[in-house]
Amino acid sequence: MGDRVYPKLIGARLRGQVSYRASFALECVGQAFAQAMELVIILVVFHRIDALGGFSASEVVLMYAIAATAFGIADLVAGQLNELPDYIRTGKFDVLLLRPLGTLPQIVVSDVRLRRLGRVAAGVVTLVFALTHNDIAWSPWTALLVVVAPLAGAVIFSSVWVVACAVCFWLVEAQELANTVTYGSNAFTSYPITVYSGWLRRFMAFVVPGAFVAYYPGLALLDRADPLGGPALLGWISPLVALAAACVAGLVWRSAVRHYRGTGS
Repeated sequence: MGDRVYPKLIGARLRGQVSYRASFALECVGQAFAQAMELVIILVVFHRIDALGGFSASEVVLMYAIAATAFGIADLVAGQLNELPDYIRTGKFDVLLLRPLGTLPQIVVSDVRLRRLGRVAAGVVTLVFALTHNDIAWSPWTALLVVVAPLAGAVIFSSVWVVACAVCFWLVEAQELANTVTYGSNAFTSYPITVYSGWLRRFMAFVVPGAFVAYYPGLALLDRADPLGGPALLGWISPLVALAAACVAGLVWRSAVRHYRGTGS
């Protein structure tokens, strides 16, 4: 049933958003501009230094571009989860439970905001630029990695989004905490993990796991050894990490929904 309902819901949302073409185009440009501002910050930093965490400006831009593209896709798919606290407070989540459809897909397709494609477009343009300004040892495998890495990163980001927002089932006013993890992960993955130290690097790189979004795939594309001593294999296993993250997110969401008892509103 869901395979017929969800495409219709998404199609209706998208048709409504593109009906005002000028407004839609401006919103996309605004999203792209917001994403580009993060790149500007990186370039400003490199006006003062020659290397960051042992990486040059073009290498850091490559990692940023992979992360930006991945986050843009995740924001397009899972960004609606930011509305979960409102669903819980107002009792709208109870309505989702009454329908013969999964609660998570219902929230995801509830308000697909196509303007977020602007973020994806900015990330892709930056990725193309970074690939042409780095010495990439091109092969069928590296070409495949260029395509797979942002997609795997998007799954990782989306999984983090699901887990972080699921906390709202226990703490309804926990959206700021969730945003710290989701948007914080975006900021973390935009830079090499070598610039971080201690518990922050271990938590955000391997528990979240942000290092597999852009850092390790970036090393594989650049054919560089990990300054932290990690094996080269880590650059190629992002899809497996994404699959594991998605499984964990699904289990956490299912447990959270079982915990839900309603608000009494």
